[in-house]
Amino acid sequence: MAGEDRKQLGITVKKSENISEWYSQVIQKGKFADYTSVSGCMVLRPHAYAIWENIQRIFNEKIKRLGHKNVYFPLFIPEHLFEKEKEHVEGFEPEVAWVERAGDKKLEERLAVRPTSETIFYESYSKWIRSHRDLPLLLNQWCNVVRWEFKHPKPFLRTREFLWQEGHTAHASREEAEKEAHTILKEYVDLIENYLAIPVIAGKKTELEKFPGAEYTLTMETLMPSGKALQMGTSHFLGQNFAKAFDITFLDADGKKKYVWQTSWGISTRLIGALIMVHGDDKGAIIPPRIAEHKIVIVPIYFADSKEKVLAKCKELAEKLANFNPILDDREQYTPGWKFNEWELYGIPLRIELGPKDIQNEQAVLVRRDNNEKLVVPLKGIEKRVAEILELIQNSLFERARKFLQENTVFVSNKEDFVKAIESGKMALAYFCETEECELEIKKETGATNRVIPLDQKETNANCFFCGKPAKRKSYFAKSY
Repeated sequence: MAGEDRKQLGITVKKSENISEWYSQVIQKGKFADYTSVSGCMVLRPHAYAIWENIQRIFNEKIKRLGHKNVYFPLFIPEHLFEKEKEHVEGFEPEVAWVERAGDKKLEERLAVRPTSETIFYESYSKWIRSHRDLPLLLNQWCNVVRWEFKHPKPFLRTREFLWQEGHTAHASREEAEKEAHTILKEYVDLIENYLAIPVIAGKKTELEKFPGAEYTLTMETLMPSGKALQMGTSHFLGQNFAKAFDITFLDADGKKKYVWQTSWGISTRLIGALIMVHGDDKGAIIPPRIAEHKIVIVPIYFADSKEKVLAKCKELAEKLANFNPILDDREQYTPGWKFNEWELYGIPLRIELGPKDIQNEQAVLVRRDNNEKLVVPLKGIEKRVAEILELIQNSLFERARKFLQENTVFVSNKEDFVKAIESGKMALAYFCETEECELEIKKETGATNRVIPLDQKETNANCFFCGKPAKRKSYFAKSY
């Protein structure tokens, strides 16, 4: 392949110098997504959708083990349903896209294009739930949602339409519902840290930042290399707010009619953008092995007189390593070097090179995508060695990301240090009064928002770093997407 073509294939900017342009190039040249003629809407290409399928598979296993069932509800929500919970509709109103006409006829009632599905789920819950024997009701759906209003779209991280899962559960008691919300948060943390290799900070949102209509919102946050925080997923304890709005009641074992207690929770394709931005380097994406569709790529290296022998051995090796869903790149129109660059761009965790000398020595050359380390490995027992190396890559990516998060999180005790931290793209941890007035003033003056309040904190005698009033707890702040 000509040098010019190779240059066009590769990333032309450094991540450390222009992360926004770097990210856009990785997304497009790495064939993860493409832009469309609809502003803020994108095409998820096979490389990205395969990651989403693995996220679906892993999380489905988790929630089904806990007793949840998957369902599907309509995309359109009648206006009268959407407006039943006042706080909810006020929170989402600016983001809602409405359908008002069908063909040349005006609809009798506007239909909201699903920004989230609480209202349409709970219309059915009010019909389905009659007795304590109907509880808990544990349902989840995988779908798309549309949230229209924003200024700066960014593939995966901030788009008008995106894919997600949304769980909606109903319980007989407050304790059971709160346990559900916290259990799901733990499952999210496990998914993101142990499969996507991204460390997160878990805790609560402030009253100002919580989900509209919830009693409280649990969240997971992390810091991108851009210096902006990203909300990775949320789990909401809804209390009885929606139950009362939609009259979702049940006859308890004591013969009394009661309102249910509810939760809702979700993660989205935003996780794919986080994965690319956190782990990628100047060569392109790096996909953690546990979430990668193809964990290895095999590249034959041969001359005319060894072609047949090398290709045969590579096919044999691919069959031996079938558990890792290998790609055998036997394309003849590309050089090995061009193939190396392409698969590095796509983020395949491990490359195996095999040539005539390797066959003669009964070995293969393995190249780690995370650190470019070359390892000479005997062909005998290679399955075990590949598995070990993939685990090393998985752990290395997580540790590298955790080190970044730790090094870019600072504790501050006053406004001056806080402003310095935020302006330098760091996450700031500080004692905070948690008043809405102070929170709004912080955002106005610095552009930073409260990201998460860590759970299980002890009482403090400290003062708020910003206003000087008595603080409640420590909180994390950062600019965000």
